[in-house]
Amino acid sequence: MIDFKGAQFPKHVIVFAVWFYVRFLVSYRDLEEIIKDRGVFVDHATLNRWVEKYAPLIAQEAQKRMTGAARSWRMDATYKKV
Repeated sequence: MIDFKGAQFPKHVIVFAVWFYVRFLVSYRDLEEIIKDRGVFVDHATLNRWVEKYAPLIAQEAQKRMTGAARSWRMDATYKKV
């Protein structure tokens, strides 16, 4: 699990901000406005620190939870003659 101990903001705010930045590639100032519309006042420099600190950790957790493809699979041998 990711340790959010010592963070001033709740875990769900930090995770949402990092996810939004990584998913939509907005600027930190735009992200600051988006978060402000949700009632949370965070500076763009703080958002930058969150992304640098938590994005790799969130990516590692996501990789652990991903299921791999099956070792074998079958495919029908169908084709269309033109």
